[in-house]
Amino acid sequence: MTTAEAAAPSNSDLEVVRLDPDPAPPGGTTTVHGYVSNAGPEQTASMFIVEITLPEGVTAQEPFFPEDCAGSENGHRVLCTFPAGLAVLRSATAHIPVEIDPTVPIGDVEGGSVTVTSHDDHNSANNRQPFTIKVVETD
Repeated sequence: MTTAEAAAPSNSDLEVVRLDPDPAPPGGTTTVHGYVSNAGPEQTASMFIVEITLPEGVTAQEPFFPEDCAGSENGHRVLCTFPAGLAVLRSATAHIPVEIDPTVPIGDVEGGSVTVTSHDDHNSANNRQPFTIKVVETD
């Protein structure tokens, strides 16, 4: 295999699967899961980035998984880089602990999303999914 062939993007379809975080009370914590699957038909040949955008009143709290995820925008956005090599019908997940501001009212907090980007992905229609955090009363 030549260097040019090794660097060529694959024909992969990375897809974000919607997973709403577990409910949490105001001032409490939960975890956002950035779940990405590869529908193929090929294994990824390039790295891909999972971006978690958090809604107002929700802030990312380290430690993140994978460890090289980086928060920005005062904890309202987290970028996670995954290496090439995600096999067909396999998945990768970023785990981002978040804190709900104590002033957030009981109910659904919308406006968060998970997005995946990669040079390999030829179908951008399934690269972003919203999520909702249910803010509940404490027991």
